[in-house]
Amino acid sequence: MTDINNANSRRSFLKNTIKATAGTVALAGFPTIVPASVFGKNAPSNKINIGQIGIGRIARTHDLVETFKYDTANIMAVADVDRTRLESGKQMIEGWYAKKTGKANYMDVKIYDDYKALLANKDIDAVIISTPDHWHAQPAIEAALAGKHIYCQKPTSLTIEEGRQMSDIVRKSGVVFQLGSQQRSLDPWPQFKRACELVRNGRIGKLHSVHVGLPSDPSGGNTAEMPVPANFNYDMWLGSTPYIYYTVDRVHSLSDPNSRGGWLRCEQFGAGMITGWGVHHIDIAHWGMNTELTGPIEIEATADFPTKGLWNVHGDYEAKMKYANGVNMFLSSKNPNGIKFEGSDGWIFVTRGNVGVTASDPTSGKVEKAFNASNPALLTSVIGPNETHLYSSHEQHGNWLDSIQTKKPNISPAEVAHRSCSACLLVHAAMKTEGKLYWDPKKEVFKDNVEANKLLSRPQRFPYGTNYVVNKKA
Repeated sequence: MTDINNANSRRSFLKNTIKATAGTVALAGFPTIVPASVFGKNAPSNKINIGQIGIGRIARTHDLVETFKYDTANIMAVADVDRTRLESGKQMIEGWYAKKTGKANYMDVKIYDDYKALLANKDIDAVIISTPDHWHAQPAIEAALAGKHIYCQKPTSLTIEEGRQMSDIVRKSGVVFQLGSQQRSLDPWPQFKRACELVRNGRIGKLHSVHVGLPSDPSGGNTAEMPVPANFNYDMWLGSTPYIYYTVDRVHSLSDPNSRGGWLRCEQFGAGMITGWGVHHIDIAHWGMNTELTGPIEIEATADFPTKGLWNVHGDYEAKMKYANGVNMFLSSKNPNGIKFEGSDGWIFVTRGNVGVTASDPTSGKVEKAFNASNPALLTSVIGPNETHLYSSHEQHGNWLDSIQTKKPNISPAEVAHRSCSACLLVHAAMKTEGKLYWDPKKEVFKDNVEANKLLSRPQRFPYGTNYVVNKKA
């Protein structure tokens, strides 16, 4: 756990400024925080120092791209287990700053081959976690314990147990946690918030069902064992999951950091599209249903799973969840990609349309009607001042940064994030279980089903895993 290179920290900058400005004035009599007026909006005290954990596809094409737009963000460090990606990520960020400022050496990005060393850097205020799914909950927990604010890619966790641990520790720490459930924000999809407001205000009458469509993953993948690349810490990459031999289709492309990693299609590291995209759509369904802080009470599902090849996440599937408010949610790989709210007086359908996040999005290039209704006039209905107005966020990363500075609530906090993810994991459990499952959303256990309850957690390979962190803390 070493800091591979050194750069002037914000606090060192302030210390040097104090010394230079104070002159013969005793240091004890000088303010410890330099007023923002001395430097303006770009004062070091106004910046949020950010460490990027994971510098693969989603970091390069989305998280960093969006965060870099905000002057308050100071991306000063990167951690990754792939040395090649780490060094190219450093160059990429430094290149952005050089272009933006016109100064070739404006930023010297610190690089770490172990994110724990990044978290130990007291100059870092916040982290963005853009790692594979099995490496979300643990670094989020450790970041919270270190007092760092967190932007985390979805899904929040590999298991429901991990998600509960993460949400509880984030709540106790008081840091700002934001999930990358960017469909909630207005940029680039204002239609999702609009659809949920219309549903919550009764424009389609009494809501009785929600239909969710998600893509599915293909089978395949090369199973041949390969030598681990010298630049890659494969043991740490596997993390809490069981040790298994290396092959490139299980991990990520060695030549293209912007490609979709094979881990997305391996159950060892995630649940497939039911969590990969399901968190996005179920999060919006929960928003419209007003069930953001709870979960279903009944779940049943069927799914096709590959019988050969490396990739073994679910293929086509059908699922149904019932909530305590009487609303039924139907999920299917055969439904149009999006969310359809059905009520006693009509329906509203919402999706991303042809605006994707990355070029490799499953729906990229497909032109779909992003916002539709049984009666088109519903879509322009005015929400009155005394009706329900949902949280308005311009853009997900910017909302996170604003919340850090203003201490106001953000749009996708940890508990809401956990509930969206846990609903997806419940469907995955139902895919693996015969018959209907009965869930207690308060206790977060299945009722009278020992075998299903075994699916709420996974064994964790020491010294990795959330249990190791939580028990060490205790």
